[in-house]
Amino acid sequence: QVQLVESGGGLVQAGGSLRLSCAASGSIFSINAMGWYRQAPGKQRELVAAISGGDSAVYSASVKERFTISRDNAKNTIYLQMSSLKPEDTAVYYCNVAAREATTRRYLEVWGQGTLVTVSS
Repeated sequence: QVQLVESGGGLVQAGGSLRLSCAASGSIFSINAMGWYRQAPGKQRELVAAISGGDSAVYSASVKERFTISRDNAKNTIYLQMSSLKPEDTAVYYCNVAAREATTRRYLEVWGQGTLVTVSS
């Protein structure tokens, strides 16, 4: 079993910063990639940023100059440093992991519970 725990969401004013974290735990053989997605009311869930096992990162064009994704392999944790936040960044942010379960070697995609980020104008 693989679980994700997200934290760091909250309420900030426009122009402020937040740092999200996502820790993966459980029976993990390997992690192929981890990423952050977000979903605003009335909109589809979209990719924000993702990072591979080789630390290759991709970003949504709307956040590329403002957000930074990083990982701590020792902790099986990724972070999303968000700066210059805008009201349009308001959404529930979800962590996602693509991993191999340790005992069965099954490929799994697991979602976190989501953490709410609200940016006020």
